[in-house]
Amino acid sequence: MLSLLLVASGLTAGLVGLIVLRSFGPGLRVGRLLSVSPLVPIEEAVAIAASGEERYVGVQGRIDAAEEFEDDAHRPLVFRRRRLEARSRGRWVTLEDDVERVPFSVDAGAASVAIDCDALGPGLVVLPRESTGTAAEIPGRVPPSTPTTTPIRLRVEQVSSVEHAMVLGRPRKDPDGTTRMTAGLGRPLVLTTLERDEAMRVLAGGRRGRATAAVALLAATPVLVAAGLVAALAGRVV
Repeated sequence: MLSLLLVASGLTAGLVGLIVLRSFGPGLRVGRLLSVSPLVPIEEAVAIAASGEERYVGVQGRIDAAEEFEDDAHRPLVFRRRRLEARSRGRWVTLEDDVERVPFSVDAGAASVAIDCDALGPGLVVLPRESTGTAAEIPGRVPPSTPTTTPIRLRVEQVSSVEHAMVLGRPRKDPDGTTRMTAGLGRPLVLTTLERDEAMRVLAGGRRGRATAAVALLAATPVLVAAGLVAALAGRVV
């Protein structure tokens, strides 16, 4: 009986851990890529693209652009996403998704690699700026049937040309000879202007405790199952 209880507890812990981790959505995968993807010099990424080799790697450097645009604080930007969202059934639903961008690159010394701006989706990890309110405050920008008390937020994610970035992706060579980092090998293009630990906190969205608990549950799964099997074998020997 003890062996069955231990095995059942282990399998339950694993199932709960997986459910909790899945609740983080695409951020879970982005966090895993930030943790395990190898970093290479930009020169090596350029060589990978030139060889035609299919590899997913990371590079680091300063952001540069031939032309920029400004935000309200006159910061020089190369990318900005403004997303209007409504809270519905426990999750945020996108109502508007507006993206502004200019061509930009990540440079280190004389080496440079362009960024595929069109591929920047859930892999963009920056400190977001948010403003919140209710549907009653923006009646013309929500579906007519939306209750006036529905929580609304405007989430702004932007990248400045005065920042440094880490970019994960597949280096490719364009027909014009430009080396560009893009999505590939079934993985998204990832760009963050944050240190790894800070990027992980942003991806956790204030749910770091839940993430830690999920990892602990998954770690406990093989321990409990193994203990149950040992108890079962011991019972047979006796």
